[in-house]
Amino acid sequence: MPHSWAQEAFFYHIYPLGQCGAEDRNDFHSPPNARLDQLRGWIDHLRWLGADALYLGPVFESTAHGYDTADYYHVDRRLGADETLAGLTTALHAAGIRVVLDGVFHHVGRDFWAFRDLRQNGEQSPYRDWFAGVDFGRRSPCGDAFAYDAWEGHFDLVKLNLHHAHVREHLFGAVRSWVERFHIDGLRLDVAYALDPGFVRELAAFCHSLRPDYWLLGEAIHGDYRRLAGPGLLDAATNYECYKGLYSSHNDRNYFEIAHSLNRLFGEGGLYRELTTYNFADNHDVNRVASTLRNPAHLYPLHLLLCTMPGVPSIYAGSEWAVEGVKVKGDDRPLRPALPSPTDAAARGSHPDLAQAIARFAAVRRNSPALRLGSYRQLHVASEQFAFERKHMGETAIVAVNASAAPVQMEFQLAPLGSHTFEDQLEPGKVFGVRRNRLRVELPACWGRVLFERPSLSAE
Repeated sequence: MPHSWAQEAFFYHIYPLGQCGAEDRNDFHSPPNARLDQLRGWIDHLRWLGADALYLGPVFESTAHGYDTADYYHVDRRLGADETLAGLTTALHAAGIRVVLDGVFHHVGRDFWAFRDLRQNGEQSPYRDWFAGVDFGRRSPCGDAFAYDAWEGHFDLVKLNLHHAHVREHLFGAVRSWVERFHIDGLRLDVAYALDPGFVRELAAFCHSLRPDYWLLGEAIHGDYRRLAGPGLLDAATNYECYKGLYSSHNDRNYFEIAHSLNRLFGEGGLYRELTTYNFADNHDVNRVASTLRNPAHLYPLHLLLCTMPGVPSIYAGSEWAVEGVKVKGDDRPLRPALPSPTDAAARGSHPDLAQAIARFAAVRRNSPALRLGSYRQLHVASEQFAFERKHMGETAIVAVNASAAPVQMEFQLAPLGSHTFEDQLEPGKVFGVRRNRLRVELPACWGRVLFERPSLSAE
């Protein structure tokens, strides 16, 4: 895959309808409320944290949660007008922050204008073929005079017929308008794992014709990510395998799990050595990591791994202060609280020092080609300790983490180096020598080290 700006980016993720305190449902007649302007107050925080890219969740007119689109061409009135989004993206770009929006193309809401026409005009509707599985011989669970396909049995989410030329034309026209009006830098494709492969290829070609550096991320929950991302397809896929491994390796005192995944995906002969993955500890669809971890102290080694493992790291708004949230009977709203400002978010969190730690991890990554782009090699794994090596263009970085409540000594074999030393980037001045190609490192409790090679110094 060609090199992309996103491979070196550090993402922040905002779900705007929740974070900006929008009403649960759209009445479709109130004047626009420019709630998106609240996010201008987050720009300095993003820069301080080290984020240079923002994944901004659904912003276009919808019925409820944003993934039930009613109009692809206008901003949801609960968030503002089209000009509100244009002003926000301009401000973000001025601060050096790229913007990736949600592209929800698998399905629409029941209030989507063409589906409303179908409900009103039935078999005479010119849009009856815009939707998958339309059958006037059966009724829908919602009482319509026809049946239709939905996303995973949720009949408020109507599946589009992506084979239909006019549907593709409508969606591609929307994408073009987003680039022209809002100057966005890419899209995260919702439910990408269920999209028609031909549509994915055509969309990728279209987007890259608009902007060669346009970045396309696909939501992949399971299976082989190469079905979605690769030459002629999307540029990256969400890394749900390592999302699970990050928290369960800590909860189960079993670093072998995340070590196995990283080696399988990125080690020698790894499945995704040539593929970019989008890595995260939580998001708008899963329980907040602060609620998932049994030991809150593990937030620190977990985020250190997130920021140094292969792929692109992402922080979900509020989780840098350990804001908590758990689904209740399938209701996602507790995961998506109103957070009007960084100050409000920090006050809700339970770990005020975590954001500063993540900012340090991000800065180390930003200054290291090896951590952004380097190869991956496992050095050591035990139940509560884990170390790996990243290399790129002559730079070597070693990451070591300790999930134990007590400090430990870790020793591992390196490739022949001679008399070299390594300095911890999280504790400048802390130096560890290499003797007989073995590196011995002291790791603080529930913390880690990021060691850069210092070949000019003699071993101690």
